[in-house]
Amino acid sequence: MATLDSKIPSGPLADKWRKHKTEIKLVNPANKRKYEVIVVGAGLAGASAAATLADLGYKVKCFVFHDSPRRAHSIAAQGGINAAKNYQNDGDSVHRLFYDTLKGGDYRAREANVHRLAEVSVNIIDQCVAQGVPFAREYGGLLANRSFGGAQVSRTFYARGQTGQQLLLGAYSALSRMVGAGAVDLHTNSEMLDLVVVDGQAKGVIIRDLVTGEITRHSADAVILATGGYGNVFNHSTSARGSNTTAIWRAYKRGACMANPCYTQIHPTCIPVSGDYQSKLTLMSESLRNDGRIWAPRKTGDNRAPAEIPEGDRDYYLERLYPSFGNLAPRDIASRAAKRVCDEGRGVGPTGLGVYLDFADAIHRLGEPAVRERYGNLFDIYHEITAESAYKSPMRIYPAVHYTMGGLWVDYNLMSNVPGLFVLGEANFSDHGANRLGASALMQGLADGYFVIPYTVGDYLAGQKPGSRPSVDAPEFKQAEVNVRGMTTRFISNKGQQPVSYFHKKLGKIMWEHCGMARTKAGLEAALQKIPALRDEFNASVNVPGSGDTLNQSLEQAGRVADFIELGELMCRDALTREESCGGHFREEYQHPDGECKRDDEKFGHVAAWEFQGEGKAPVRNTEPLNYEFTKMSVRNYK
Repeated sequence: MATLDSKIPSGPLADKWRKHKTEIKLVNPANKRKYEVIVVGAGLAGASAAATLADLGYKVKCFVFHDSPRRAHSIAAQGGINAAKNYQNDGDSVHRLFYDTLKGGDYRAREANVHRLAEVSVNIIDQCVAQGVPFAREYGGLLANRSFGGAQVSRTFYARGQTGQQLLLGAYSALSRMVGAGAVDLHTNSEMLDLVVVDGQAKGVIIRDLVTGEITRHSADAVILATGGYGNVFNHSTSARGSNTTAIWRAYKRGACMANPCYTQIHPTCIPVSGDYQSKLTLMSESLRNDGRIWAPRKTGDNRAPAEIPEGDRDYYLERLYPSFGNLAPRDIASRAAKRVCDEGRGVGPTGLGVYLDFADAIHRLGEPAVRERYGNLFDIYHEITAESAYKSPMRIYPAVHYTMGGLWVDYNLMSNVPGLFVLGEANFSDHGANRLGASALMQGLADGYFVIPYTVGDYLAGQKPGSRPSVDAPEFKQAEVNVRGMTTRFISNKGQQPVSYFHKKLGKIMWEHCGMARTKAGLEAALQKIPALRDEFNASVNVPGSGDTLNQSLEQAGRVADFIELGELMCRDALTREESCGGHFREEYQHPDGECKRDDEKFGHVAAWEFQGEGKAPVRNTEPLNYEFTKMSVRNYK
């Protein structure tokens, strides 16, 4: 079994990170150029890590499967980024951001990691402003803030409805500077297909060029994965269509533990599904809940147009159920409330799977120009997709898969249980517990890349002899390349009858029905029967046309869906084993009379980290206890 040492520093919570930075090992500046670090992924976490490590003097290779880092899915984040600056003088603090994040995650994250995140949040804003990120400003020129779910202060910095794009351009500019200086060797259109482990340590990767099909080996002193989340296991999600689990899943199969894979976030404000022909779903930013009011008809089967439903026949159910937070209740709570309303037969729209997000009050109070200034591009997106104007009638929204809190297990230094393998951003499990609060993903990605990994990777490299990284001719590299080529050959030579998309849709339906917003023992057991059968069908019947020696998107998708199928089985196994409800993991058997999550801190107050045992063998479930020294685990109350 894997040893899970979290390496949390001793001492008072507020002093742990400062103390840790003074005690970790350092690498001499002249020696840094003797070490090579591979960074896989170039979104916010990957680009900021690659740029910062190169600036420190390390040799960096950065691999991204897009044609440009600017296409990374970080660009899709809309609403904002949290930071405990207290510019609004409304009582915010590092401790309050820490507590809100820990509570929002339903007390299933590490205290020390979350507090560090809150601490460095204040540095992120200064860093991004210095890069020229055009955050919104108040009339007097000060940076503006707005509120997000699960908080009673305004701490979210934003750039209209395109915050992720602007932050990514800032990180990309830093990365481009280091590429231009020759300090970062950037490889685009390059997908990692295997991790190379030598003598128990991560020492390289196997890469496939997506344009030419060439498979190459790359050696390094340390490997950093910053490849995002695995929400596309559900087929329909708000993730970019190319987002996948392959990098972290191949690392899992090389010994890295997968922590809490069943913790997936359902976002309450997405444009409802209109058919299985859709490639993805579209998020409507949580920032809209600052001024939009969510409601549904009070009566079942009320099919009147929203303008014809008088106030007395409307149920502003979040304001009714959670008066202290209202429409800004956390995502998991708001999503389940919408599901309950629709299950009662009060849903709206053609499918009955939708509720209204209404801006009539805001337009009356602020005027349409003010609403356009705040949310104009979001309203434009909604109009492009639905051909409806949210200025004239309410948006129709419904929950959808948006983020994954699970990921590879990491310690306080963001290193996995495989020495030398570091995991950043959404690809790791560390900061959000069982539910992420809005505007915290961008915060974590940049915190990990700019302010954590530059310290902690040096602590590991200081113990590695300069110039000791293995040659790409080592037997471990050869074996890993043979493994990748074997997978390619199997897919190309299969000659089945069904395209890859056929199996992805079937997997998505199984996952949404049995491991989505609500889960049951019977449903999860059914899924654990269906998914292995689907895997067998996939292996026998998938059709991948073309060859592996050129651009072949069917081949790319086949590898990714194969990994999704295996991950889906592990997610269901994790959800079945965790016999409690917490955050985004809602087991119907474990709920309070009012429908809220019923945790079992005595039995499940821990991280579940699954360890691969080989093909056809059940994985081992390791646990890391969540020892709360400074915070008491309590029942969340947003009422």
